[in-house]
Parts: sequence; structure tokens; C-alpha cells
Amino acid sequence: MPRGLFDPRRSPVPRAHERAARARSVLTVSQVTALVRGAIEEELGSVWVEGEVSNLARPVSGHYYFTLKDDRAQLQAVLFRGTAAKIGFTIKDGEALLVFGKIGVYEPRGQYQIVVERAEVTGLGALQRAFEELKARLQNEGLFDPRHKKPIPFLPGAIGIVTSRTGAAIRDIVQVVWRRFPRARMVLAPVRVQGEGAAEEIARAIDEMNAWGEADVLVVGRGGGSLEDLWAFNEEVVARAIHRSRIPVVSAVGHEADVSISDMVADVRALTPSEAGERVVPRLGDLVEELEGAVSRMARAARARFEGERERLALIERSYGLHAPGEMIARERQRLDDLAGRVAAAAGHAASSAREWLAELAGMLEELSPVGVLSRGYSVTYRSGRPGEVLRDAATLAAGDRIVTRFARGEAESVVDEVRAGPGRDEGTDRRP
Repeated sequence: MPRGLFDPRRSPVPRAHERAARARSVLTVSQVTALVRGAIEEELGSVWVEGEVSNLARPVSGHYYFTLKDDRAQLQAVLFRGTAAKIGFTIKDGEALLVFGKIGVYEPRGQYQIVVERAEVTGLGALQRAFEELKARLQNEGLFDPRHKKPIPFLPGAIGIVTSRTGAAIRDIVQVVWRRFPRARMVLAPVRVQGEGAAEEIARAIDEMNAWGEADVLVVGRGGGSLEDLWAFNEEVVARAIHRSRIPVVSAVGHEADVSISDMVADVRALTPSEAGERVVPRLGDLVEELEGAVSRMARAARARFEGERERLALIERSYGLHAPGEMIARERQRLDDLAGRVAAAAGHAASSAREWLAELAGMLEELSPVGVLSRGYSVTYRSGRPGEVLRDAATLAAGDRIVTRFARGEAESVVDEVRAGPGRDEGTDRRP
């Protein structure tokens, strides 16, 4: 125990002989607690403490309350919400934690505690822990989903660059882009790429580039460094700015071994800023070679087509039809005359057959017509004045009825004297319908 914590020469607590002398001088609990608090805060102040987290609680207030312990003792700890938001990871039961804070006394309970101002996970570093937690959360939200990746334009009209004005990254990008395509247009949005507030500057620059609207692709990144140096590109605010960007984003953070949250969210990850320059523009020499090759292929195709048409024209020129068109026309006329004669003969034969068939049909109809029936000795009788009402049953007549009988030639009108009804067809032997 540090000398002086309860040094009677410095402590406001009376010595034994003084207490005896002032036996009737009584302190309240609050006074004793205040004396202890003053002594502790004066002697210790702020310290680093390492221990295992237990009894972790986080009420609706958002503050953390937990115990730091080792194999011999324990210390109560409190981490207020505002400070917790800055440490970048979630405290968990059972993990080893290194904290910095002020030792004090919580007077309502008479309990000494540490008010945590900084915290780090021992073993797995705090930054790595924060990285893994943010990565898992954004992945669950779908920010890394390949379906959200936008294609990089083949030949952008303007390239937006979000990086430091003085860093190595901007020099590498500019040199590579101009070497590959000297006519490329680049626009820089200068930002801080590390330190307090850098992440917010980067996110704001991405949003401003989108609001400007003239850049066809964005390169966001910086040169290499430690995890702490690159940390701005692992911040959630930058990740969400990249995700909401309407402009395709190429992330170029650090070196090949460095993988940031920005790399995972971006549409394309470049291993280095130099590679980002290669990804955003084609090589002008390659374009020229490709164009020359296309022109050459077009010329060969045109020549081949021309030679083919020339051969076809020569074949036509040598054809019989071109040299003797009169003979071809005469031959075709003869063929048409022959065809016309065969058509006329066929038509006459068809007409003769049709006339014979019609005559035969007319004879059959004549035999079946009423006139034909009458000519065979039959007659038709109907009531006088009702030629359409043919009489078929004598029972329908009465004496005195006037009837008309029509023969094959002429007709006779008579008066019925007597009606003799005979059996109908239903009563005879003829049952045909």
C-alpha cells in the first residue's frame, strides 16, 4: 500500500490519543465516507487496472456496470454511455480487460470503484475486436452482398478521388492514371485519412462527390500503415457512405495484406492505390491497338465482300440468259402457249362432264317432281279455293264440300255426294314412314 494513504500525519482522521481526548466528537457516516473518498482520490487519482469482467449489467440508461477481478480481489467499475460509444467494442462477461480511469468512492453505498475513461481488450486488441463486431453487423445487414455491387465504367469522363492531398496515395493514383490514359480527368476531394474526425471527413467527401454528380467513379483510400493508421476506413460512417453512393466506388486502403471494412462494402477492392489507378482507366495503347485491329478486320472483310461480288457479277456476265435474252423470251412464250392450250382443253372437258351430270340430275328431278308423278296417272285433290291444302283423308270431307282434282293435264271441280272413309296407313299393312 502506498505510503501516506492512511498516514496519521496527513490523514484527517484523529489519532488514538486525540480520539480519547475528544471522545464525544462523533462523525456521521457521510463524513467518514467523504474522508475516505478524499484520501483515496488524493493518493491514487487515475490508474490502469487489468482484470476479468464479471457481473456485467447494462440498464436502459446505456451505462455499463461490472466487476473487475483477479484471483485475490475485485473492484467495482462503471463505464458511462458516452465513453462506451467511443471505445468501439462491446464489453462482455469473462473477457480480460485493461481499463484506465479514476478511483473514487460511490458514497450512497460506501463503495470504492473505478470510473472507466478508456478500455482495451487484452489478448485480442480493442481495435481488432471492434473491427470484427462491425464487420459481423454490417454483413448481417447485407452491406457486403454482391448484388449491391455496381460495375465500373469502361472509360469514365471524370474520376473522383477521396484521399489526403499530401499522401503517397494521391501521387500513385495520378501517376498510374496519366501513364495509362493521359487525357483522363481527375478531381480530388482532400480529406484527413487518420486521426480524430477523419472518418467523418471521408464520409462527407463521398456524399459531396455524389451531390456534385460529374464523377463517373470514385477512388477512396490511402497508403499503408498500422491498424490504428487505417482505422478511419473501418468506421461505420465511412462504410455507410460508400454503400449509399450512387457512383461506383473503388476502395484502395493500405497494401495487399490490409483488408478494411471499406474494401468489403465498396464495389471494387484494389490491393493498392496504384492498382486502383489501373482499375479505373484502360491503357490508351491497348485501345489504339484494339482499334487498329478492328479497322484491319473491317478492311479485310470489305475486300472479301468486294471480291465475292465481283465474281458473282462476272458469272452473271457469262450466263446464257444475258447473251441470248430473245431466245429465252421466245421459249417462255412457247411454254405459256402450250400451258394455255392444256388449260383450255381441261376446262372444256370439265364443262362437258358438268353438263352431262346436270342433265342426268335434271331427269331424276323431273321424275320425282309432282308433274312427273301426275303424268304417271296420279292426281291431286284439294278443297276448292285452297290449292295449297292437299286432301289426304276422306274423313276430313263432308257431303256438299266442293273439291278440285288436278290431273297431269287440266283439273276438274266437283261436289261431294257421299264420304266413305277407309283405313288409314297406320291401320293397314304398310308401316313405312
